[in-house]
Amino acid sequence: MAKGKGVAAEPADEPEEAAQPAKKPPLKLIVIVAAALLVLGGGAAAAYFTFAGKKEDKIAGPVIKPVAFMDIPDVVVNLSGTGGERAQYLKVRVVLEVPDQALIAQIQPVLPRVMDAFQTYLRELRPTDLEGSAGLYRLKEELTRRVNAAIEPARINAVLFKELVVQ
Repeated sequence: MAKGKGVAAEPADEPEEAAQPAKKPPLKLIVIVAAALLVLGGGAAAAYFTFAGKKEDKIAGPVIKPVAFMDIPDVVVNLSGTGGERAQYLKVRVVLEVPDQALIAQIQPVLPRVMDAFQTYLRELRPTDLEGSAGLYRLKEELTRRVNAAIEPARINAVLFKELVVQ
């Protein structure tokens, strides 16, 4: 009979446990969790405002200096080709983009050297070298490289085409 009483006693225990109110967490645990959340939240907010503010400063901070432009005299050369064809000519009018106005005064005395570099390079080109945007890009890069070699140690930013005619 002990078994029967034990079985009957178990269901009676369960309703008593369910009827009891749930235990409240200790006040100390609530305070610790709240403090941890405040610290983490405050740290995250501080990091956000610190790093976000620096990005805005970097964008607004640097002042872009205006570049200067220097006109180069027109260059007219006959293009290299096979002997049986009619001679073709290339006329190029370029502008040099320089980092500042003071560099123009440094380039002026060595301008004959720049013009010589242009002439010797352009005379070796074939009409097929100038076809398409890729050909013009290569020409621009090569002329920029040659100008920088001629005016060393100074440097220009780019060679810009004002006019390019193949005839």
